[in-house]
Amino acid sequence: MKRATFDAIQTARAGKTPIALVVDLSDGTEALVTAETVDGSLPDEIVAETRTRLRDSKSGVVERDGGRWFVDCHNPSLRVIVVGAVHITQTLVPMAAVAGYEVVVIDPRASFATRERFPNVQLVDDWPDEAMEALAPDRRTAVITLTHDPKLDDPALHVALRSEAFYIACLGSRRTHASRLERLRAEGFDDETLARIHGPAGLAIGAVSPAEIALSVLAEMTAVLHEVPPPLKSANTNAASAA
Repeated sequence: MKRATFDAIQTARAGKTPIALVVDLSDGTEALVTAETVDGSLPDEIVAETRTRLRDSKSGVVERDGGRWFVDCHNPSLRVIVVGAVHITQTLVPMAAVAGYEVVVIDPRASFATRERFPNVQLVDDWPDEAMEALAPDRRTAVITLTHDPKLDDPALHVALRSEAFYIACLGSRRTHASRLERLRAEGFDDETLARIHGPAGLAIGAVSPAEIALSVLAEMTAVLHEVPPPLKSANTNAASAA
């Protein structure tokens, strides 16, 4: 690896920017690919395949038209920030951890965010907007609000919607979500930005228990991460979203 290539990768990693090193196996030519840029000469189809692999953290050899390239993905860790130390969070946290996410739980309510309820999890008791600003969500971060309390959820959404978070979701009924959107519109967010919010959170699988609801949220988050169009939400959404 050339020194300039190494330095560029280190800079990207320090800035939490996903980047892939692509090496032409026929002559050792190097190129660097991000979601927006290409530093080097590569066929368009190799650039497209590299970006797909970067999204999915899938390093390996790519073969096209007799050529062979090695794609080496350098991604920040996946992370999920959950606002609200509630019952669903208690189930979602270990599920997300098993799926490879670093998990952060934000809740200024001391009686909710306790070590007894959330062992081995990063707990933040700052007000959600302050906590979110410090955590700085990037394009490998998901943000999920679960409190049903606009005083807690809305400040977090203000930061999330101005970030590159790949998934933003809120628990609540369709009526609750409509009210949420109206509040955010009044605070200056346009419809294109608000369309980033998945609400009610999760796929409509008829979930009833906290574990099932957490599963539906994690499934939707996974589909969004891998850019797989999820099934349309039906009129019969998850039970927790009726609140």
